[in-house]
Amino acid sequence: MTAPPDDCLARNDWICGAYVSTRDEILTDAVVQHLQLTGVSVALALLLALPLAVLARRWRWAAGPVLGITTVLYTIPALAMFSLLLPVYGLSASLVVAGLVLYSLTLLVRNVLAGLRAVPEETRQAARGLGYGPVRLLLAVELPLALPAAMAGLRIATVSAVSLVTIGAIVGHGGLGNLIYAGMNTYFKAQVLTASVLCVIIAVVADLLLLGVQRLLTPWTRGQAA
Repeated sequence: MTAPPDDCLARNDWICGAYVSTRDEILTDAVVQHLQLTGVSVALALLLALPLAVLARRWRWAAGPVLGITTVLYTIPALAMFSLLLPVYGLSASLVVAGLVLYSLTLLVRNVLAGLRAVPEETRQAARGLGYGPVRLLLAVELPLALPAAMAGLRIATVSAVSLVTIGAIVGHGGLGNLIYAGMNTYFKAQVLTASVLCVIIAVVADLLLLGVQRLLTPWTRGQAA
């Protein structure tokens, strides 16, 4: 009877330190691409979500169409979304970013709008009485008070984007998803597990960082949480 090989790579184990040590450069490149795709996508989605939420708050008739369109976009399957965007962006990282931006809009718009709607009307009236115009009222009063809800949406959108980036592997731009996809095709257990665990770590760390930023920016909510 032949003895099992001592090398965990040869045995194709799920947990294999040799895989990490021998492919650290590949893993690093995949993590960097994953972070870039996630960061750019969420940042662009936030830039689009803010004016959309403000528009929906200012004109109530716009709330229905804005929320309706973003919700419909969120329900489109990822493969179908990429197929629809393919003629515009081709097989590029921009294709993945565009898809993630559209998916993130629903979470961000809804939470920013909820935060703006939660600002007490008496607070707005008091600010107007002090001479605040519409822009100053928005920047100095409404957005700061809406920040807790907006940050909650940003955290959810970021964690969701970390997961959805892996779908980009179908066009060769999926960060750690590339390794997961290749590992599944070759049944390379260590590669699939390692890349998956790294995705989870990125999501958890990103969520904790954003939670820390939220606590720094909204000190008045700490006492409420306690």
